[in-house]
Amino acid sequence: MTDEKIQEIRNNAEKAEKYFSKKLAFTLGPVELKELSDEGSVKIIDVRNRADYEIGHIPLAISMPYDELESRLNELNKEDLHVIYCYNNYCHLGARAALVLARNTYTVMELSGGFKVWTEEFRFATES
Repeated sequence: MTDEKIQEIRNNAEKAEKYFSKKLAFTLGPVELKELSDEGSVKIIDVRNRADYEIGHIPLAISMPYDELESRLNELNKEDLHVIYCYNNYCHLGARAALVLARNTYTVMELSGGFKVWTEEFRFATES
């Protein structure tokens, strides 16, 4: 993509509004997740390897490693809001898992920054 095309897109407020509206609809940060968790209005799903979950995870999160996700969808309730997380900003397991849930008509969001942001930047408690 040329610099000119990129500049044209950046200067299009309508496209920016659509992009950020979608981003906010399907992602949330650690503070928002903590608030939802404290209210008990979210199902948190850790899609990292089970061994990493055992070392530490977000409180109330269930371990559902990405490679097991499709075979375990029957354990989830379509009425719940599901928040998926993986390792960090560079890990795409969370986005892939969210896509699986969305394709199967589950309400889903992804935690921006994953477990790393929860523990290292916000220093929220974890369970092991």
